[in-house]
Amino acid sequence: MRDVNVLMVDDEFRMRKLVKDFLVQKQYKVLEAEDGEEALRVFQENQNKIDIILLDVMMPKLDGWSVLRQIRQMSKVPIIMLTARGEEQDELFGFELGVDEYIAKPFSPKILVARVEAILNRTKPKQNEMINYGGIEIDVDGRTVKVDEKPIELSLREYELLTYLINNNGIALSRDKILNNVWNYDYYGDSRTIDSHIKKIRHKLGKKGKYIETIRGIGYKFEVK
Repeated sequence: MRDVNVLMVDDEFRMRKLVKDFLVQKQYKVLEAEDGEEALRVFQENQNKIDIILLDVMMPKLDGWSVLRQIRQMSKVPIIMLTARGEEQDELFGFELGVDEYIAKPFSPKILVARVEAILNRTKPKQNEMINYGGIEIDVDGRTVKVDEKPIELSLREYELLTYLINNNGIALSRDKILNNVWNYDYYGDSRTIDSHIKKIRHKLGKKGKYIETIRGIGYKFEVK
């Protein structure tokens, strides 16, 4: 099995070293970048090797949002945003751009490493499992989604949310339950995070988006009628 490579992007040397030390203890290999421009260069040079990116928001030359946008144009690699700002609107903005996790500084390096491990475990392919409901086909092994045999692009979080809804076909799921199961940790932000993801998934599913039904006062349900 090949090494797991993490790209750590932060303009603070002490922060990079702190996180790197914890990741190295878990046998991860760490690539570093101290600004946005260097981050893009390192990513482009190692695109097929990098498994996950830890990306700071406030950086010189090119900020994290700009880096995120450019990476998302060429890759679906999992990205955890690191920021000193904990504003709810910033978090929603990050998810809109395709962030998989969002951690506000200061944070526990142990918790950050746990989040990295959780995402990497969720992105490991499973054994030849296929899900097909009403023309929405999910290849669990390849983590790809097709609608009427045409592939669609989903972020990691969108993919996990869609598969969770489909695996609970016909069951009304509360927003709290969705957050706890899909986000995989206690989430204290606004439930609009889910609404934002659902809106994007429906759009990408096209006519099949109607299968995701809003249950007033509760949350959402996936059902093919």
